[in-house]
Amino acid sequence: MPIAKVDGVEVEFEAGMNVLQVAELAGKEIPRFCYHERLSIAGNCRMCLVEVKPGPPKPQASCALPAAENMEIFTDTPMVKKARRGVMEFLLINHPLDCPICDQGGECDLQDQAMGYGRDDSRYADNKRAVEEKFMGPLIKTVMTRCIQCTRCVRFITEVAGVPEIGLISRGEDVEITTYLDKAVMSELSANIIDLCPVGALTSKPYAFNARPWELKKTESVDVMDALGSAIRVDARGAAVLRVLPRTNEAINEEWISDKTRYAVDGLARQRLDRPFLREGGRLRAASWAEAFDAVAAKLQAASPDRIGVIAGDLQDAESMKAALDLFGGMGVKSLDCRQDGMALGGGQRESWLLNSTIQGLEDADVILLVGTNPRLEAPVLNARLRKRWMAGALRIGVIGEAADLTYQYDYLGAGPAALSGLGKAKGAFMDVLQAAKAPAIIVGAGALSRADGAAVLQAAAGVAKAFNMGWNLLHTAASRVGGLDLGFVPADGGKTAGELVAKGGADVLILLGADELDLSRTDAFVVYLGTHGDAGAHRADVILPGAAYTEKNGLYVNTEGRVQMGLRAVYPKGEAKEDWAILRALSERLGAKLPYDTLDQLRAKLFADHPTFGRIDYVPSTPGAIDLGALGAKGPLSDAPFAGSARSFYLTNPVARASVTMAECASLASSATKIAAE
Repeated sequence: MPIAKVDGVEVEFEAGMNVLQVAELAGKEIPRFCYHERLSIAGNCRMCLVEVKPGPPKPQASCALPAAENMEIFTDTPMVKKARRGVMEFLLINHPLDCPICDQGGECDLQDQAMGYGRDDSRYADNKRAVEEKFMGPLIKTVMTRCIQCTRCVRFITEVAGVPEIGLISRGEDVEITTYLDKAVMSELSANIIDLCPVGALTSKPYAFNARPWELKKTESVDVMDALGSAIRVDARGAAVLRVLPRTNEAINEEWISDKTRYAVDGLARQRLDRPFLREGGRLRAASWAEAFDAVAAKLQAASPDRIGVIAGDLQDAESMKAALDLFGGMGVKSLDCRQDGMALGGGQRESWLLNSTIQGLEDADVILLVGTNPRLEAPVLNARLRKRWMAGALRIGVIGEAADLTYQYDYLGAGPAALSGLGKAKGAFMDVLQAAKAPAIIVGAGALSRADGAAVLQAAAGVAKAFNMGWNLLHTAASRVGGLDLGFVPADGGKTAGELVAKGGADVLILLGADELDLSRTDAFVVYLGTHGDAGAHRADVILPGAAYTEKNGLYVNTEGRVQMGLRAVYPKGEAKEDWAILRALSERLGAKLPYDTLDQLRAKLFADHPTFGRIDYVPSTPGAIDLGALGAKGPLSDAPFAGSARSFYLTNPVARASVTMAECASLASSATKIAAE
């Protein structure tokens, strides 16, 4: 490896690194505004100036200068310090210096660097330049007079998000960042530019003027808005969750999160169920916990086990599903299902329902076939990773399903199962590349397996994967799905599926654990809803047991690649609401079938003993077990209907998001944009 000297200290570095990276290897902190490790190099803020030898006797931008063998780098010479102070003085010529009213205060890179390199006065008496504010939608607030033209937002939205709707226009003193057509930025990752902005030019519109960072309690947790399990930080003040920010996790989300993950949190405070309810005379009335438990226990004790059904929703933690399995399974109930959408998968080999290539491992694939999935809507952060691999020119993508804008080019192979079943005989450029691929992978969407012919589609997809030696991957959309399948939360022999349970006459008593994505209009069962929001399940319920949202409890979740992750409580449940497992534990005592644990730790101990995979926190096998692809699915006729993505509306996929005013605004904008595009 080549060697360079940084302030007299020798440092080994990898070929291709720039001077800034080499300096940081030596432990030197280099100030910067435009440079970012995940974006292309712009070199336009000039804050990262250093002195190098051999080289011209002047400071040079370290981010844009490749490091070389035997190079000497100086980061704190008088020349460097004077140059950085000069750059800072220029940056502040037009900056409004409105820190007391700026939402970025306390988290502002410009503020921090000005402490080290700024002056205590100004030598400029001219009027400061003012710039018009820009409309970027309901998520991003702009104060463009603060902008220092670092272009981080432009590079992110173009390179990472793949939606080039922000750019730099004009020249010289008139240069400014704009959205070209004065319309909202329609990327599902758009709000990441708020984190990237080193000044207060782009800030969070819903969070504006709500709090200062030092007022907030910060809790590290995981996201449940999709099945990736992105690393997040939940910031709360008192009993209110005020914002969600990304945490860096190279294996999953790098440092990005979707707009839904970031902004659905206002739904945690709206339409909440904060006390038990009983339906009497067709209307719900507030009740005590004792009354609610008595009503539920009476119905359960009067019903035959084969007439009781339990359905787990998309946001459930593993502990609540384990408690439900122990309680109702012990009563002889066989009709338990975690697949609200009717997915034709479960009860077999664990690898059959995982993204076995792993999220990070997909960057090693050279050909990927997408079947019945729109990753831009179902997993935007994963889609950005696919785009990164495609941008590097190392990935060829084929799509069978919806011909949507995925932010990268792909070979469109067909709309439905016919294209999938005929792939082995197909010809063309993509097939030639697929046959010659060294690391091909297939990604099957949850929507493709949630149809009436889901089992036949599964068999056809597995056949293609086997024929071309492709890595087998399933992209889920529900945070609870893999955990439920790992637990065996599927109907036992003789049990009914979720679809059968909600049909007329399907059950006498129906327990819904946060299940809101079902059509409950036909069921004539006695419905018990254990959940957080007044959504579809609560509207139909005869008894409501208020549960805790994902920010209000400690819980385990398993992401789509099989990684067990721990979510932590940031605030306490609302009103009289309780943690889901604790409600089931209390109900078990009323039923005379007391569960053998009194604390969450005791529940987890039993969970780990019965299902050892849950004890391996944050672990994914580097080499997944061999998958018997020939055993997946079942023979049957394939429908001619085209595949459709499982996400109906990206912004309204769960009760928390549907209760969010911000998500409603985004959904309305997205719907309008779709109509305009169609016209």
